[in-house]
Amino acid sequence: MRVLLVGNGAREDALGWRIASSPSCDALFTTPGNAGTALHGTNWNLSVTDAKGIAQRALEERIDLVVIGPETAIAAGVADRARELGLAVFGPNRSIGRLESSKSFAKRFMERNGVPSARYAVVHGLDHARKVLATWGERGVVVKADGLAAGKGVVVTSGPAEAETLLAHWYGDRAIPGGGSDVVLEERLVGRELSVFALCDGRAMMPFIAACDYKRAGDGDTGPNTGGMGAYSPPHGFPEGFMDIVRESIFAPMLRDLAAENERYIGVLYAGLMWCADGPKVIEFNVRFGDPETQVLMPRIGGDFAGLLKSCADGTIDLSLAHVNPEPCVGVVLASSKYPTESTPVADLPADLRLPEGVRAFWGSSHIVDGKVSSPGGRVLTVTAVAATLHDARERAYEGVRSLRERFGDADLTFRSDIALF
Repeated sequence: MRVLLVGNGAREDALGWRIASSPSCDALFTTPGNAGTALHGTNWNLSVTDAKGIAQRALEERIDLVVIGPETAIAAGVADRARELGLAVFGPNRSIGRLESSKSFAKRFMERNGVPSARYAVVHGLDHARKVLATWGERGVVVKADGLAAGKGVVVTSGPAEAETLLAHWYGDRAIPGGGSDVVLEERLVGRELSVFALCDGRAMMPFIAACDYKRAGDGDTGPNTGGMGAYSPPHGFPEGFMDIVRESIFAPMLRDLAAENERYIGVLYAGLMWCADGPKVIEFNVRFGDPETQVLMPRIGGDFAGLLKSCADGTIDLSLAHVNPEPCVGVVLASSKYPTESTPVADLPADLRLPEGVRAFWGSSHIVDGKVSSPGGRVLTVTAVAATLHDARERAYEGVRSLRERFGDADLTFRSDIALF
């Protein structure tokens, strides 16, 4: 099988590594790819939003399966265009992709269909926001830009006063992440966060694997929200049978309601959840594999993962093709020092990482020039390790981090030191 993977981040490096190792994968192509995906196959020089170009070249190259990584490609209609040309695609169409590309669409969908989530309001300007916040009470406020903002459009505030100050900046300086004018104000939930990934073939939605990620920039969950500074899998400290609870309370109603609205969902549906005293509530839906969660999920998956994705694309999901190994995996993100407020380029990193045994690293956005890796900054690498226990996986991952920092010398990189400490 010839597989095309769309994307250029650490998520795609991890997906590409696992897909290329699948028995059914004969050749892997990635567009535009990065320094890591170049090791697993062939990179194409097409933007993730070039729906027409990607679909046409996939047809010409006799691609058997298109796997879509980033949300920007889904919002650009890559899946729609590829399916129009008769290609098998793992990834949803742009229409239902609004579950991620529009926070207000997702909240209204959940409210309409009884999917448990936090109370919310959608505001369209500063005066409107002030009127809503005046009735908010003392509850914490989560402020969410409506559109795609690369993980930087969510700010958790202590209450209405802090939220109003933020919104005065967003609206006054036309600085809403992702653009637009709509903002979702959401009640701050209390509990533990959890990410559950369900595989979907248009008629079935099967919870497959789960992880916990760390979104704040600093240790102890301090600092601004990021795209994610690390993750571990499987989750620890949740009720026995939590996947069954999520299937019944979240994914079963989602599948029913998508069908009722004539939406055929093919791909992965990622439910970002808060486990509250009364059970799980949806913080957000993503319509693709998460980053950095994918980097700790792929090392735990065995069997024919490419074949499993193809079975979803064909509408005949077959979970027997791949399996989830019980050993835990921990991943730590190495990011440029000013992330997420700035992305400072990092150049001349060694392509040969020479990692300790049992450690694997996945490159973020990057390219190779004269045998050296250059990154535009942001999240540069995710360092992962699998071991018999979560403690050992964590120790091994941080051993990898220390090794890379020595190898990288003067590169100005930062990381959280508390990943997988709950």
